[in-house]
Amino acid sequence: MAEKSPEKASASKASTKASASKASTKASTSKASTKASTSKASTKASNSKVSEKAAANKRTTKETKKSTQTLTDAKDSKYAIVESSGQQFWVQPNRYYDLDRIQANVDDTVTLENVLLLKNGKEATIGKPYVKGATVELQVLSHRRGPKILVYKMRPKKKTRRKNGHRQELTRVMVKSISISGKAIQ
Repeated sequence: MAEKSPEKASASKASTKASASKASTKASTSKASTKASTSKASTKASNSKVSEKAAANKRTTKETKKSTQTLTDAKDSKYAIVESSGQQFWVQPNRYYDLDRIQANVDDTVTLENVLLLKNGKEATIGKPYVKGATVELQVLSHRRGPKILVYKMRPKKKTRRKNGHRQELTRVMVKSISISGKAIQ
């Protein structure tokens, strides 16, 4: 075995210390650069989040203005809530609606007397259960059928399957007038 002289041993120790210090310096500078790049990225991300929040606030402000506008329109509008074929409908004059099939011919006038609520501008009348003397006149525009609905029944592990289609019979009506005690609220 070859013995190392004390001078060579101390020199090799010094070189390993120097290389270790260089490595630690490189590691610390790479950590610092990583932190700097991370902080820059986080700053950019936070700035983009702030701008996204500002854009979202602008959108919600616009939506709020639209919703308050529709609420004010609803406050001043004239409408009635009527009951027809077991369902309740919010109806307004000069609009058309699809109700369940009504036994009437096309262009006939139908009068609904089951008025649950009547709103005339700023004044509302609520019935108990119906508003006395309130009527809604409808003109029958056409008889139609609703969209097809598939009814599929299956019993698992029994090889039993049943597929049926259904189209609801509808009548399209136009609301001609909403009146209370013979006076139209148009």
